[in-house]
Amino acid sequence: MTFSGSNDGRPTLDLPPGWRAIGLREREDAMAHAVAVAAQEGAATLVYVRRFDMVEFAVVLEPDEPLATARRAFYAVMNAAADAISAHVSPEKPVMFNWPDTIHIDGGIVGGGLFAAPPGALENAVPDWIVAGVTLRSIVPLKGGRDTPYDISAVKGTSLEIEGVELLHGEQLIEGFCRHLMFYVDRWQEFGFGPVGEAYLGRMAKKNTRRYAISDTGDLKLKRLAGEEIVAVKSLSEALATPSWRDPATGEPWL
Repeated sequence: MTFSGSNDGRPTLDLPPGWRAIGLREREDAMAHAVAVAAQEGAATLVYVRRFDMVEFAVVLEPDEPLATARRAFYAVMNAAADAISAHVSPEKPVMFNWPDTIHIDGGIVGGGLFAAPPGALENAVPDWIVAGVTLRSIVPLKGGRDTPYDISAVKGTSLEIEGVELLHGEQLIEGFCRHLMFYVDRWQEFGFGPVGEAYLGRMAKKNTRRYAISDTGDLKLKRLAGEEIVAVKSLSEALATPSWRDPATGEPWL
């Protein structure tokens, strides 16, 4: 993975050198916008939405390998998001993954990731760009107004606020994400994908009856505890087609 471009000097985000930020208004779609401008703006373009209830952003990457293997960049993005969250949450509340795209804190879904490639991109060809996005719920809306506490006892979702993540603004988390993503890109370039995959698997919710590995194409391999026999393979490209963290009725993380 490579990054290029230039910082546009926006005062709202403190990004690493070479990054470009595009801020959108509330209710605009960071992922859709990033996909729309990816070919024009190029790698290291960071699109984010200024919202009080969500932290929503997407990054453009320019891979140097075929889509079939470049899709593994999604794991680097998930790692970076989890590390950025962990910097603001108590160690007693682990930030974990449900494979491949769901992020949860202390067992509650807080959001997840998205992935896109150019329409018609071939698995065995290097795509001009890929885009990965992240959406995290900042707060849970009050059920009955300002003076009515929310009831989370019967839901499967949570929020950064509920889990004690105190941010002055969502941009703090986005800035941390960018720095952590650069770390994983550097590791990938120096040591190969191995360390990136190991970091992801270290945060993944697992069954104690299986061992897990990530294939060269990003698929999840389930093995028996003893030996190298593969008992199942889950396709990353198929799993990313339908985000498991997103409620189709609202388009937002499950509550």
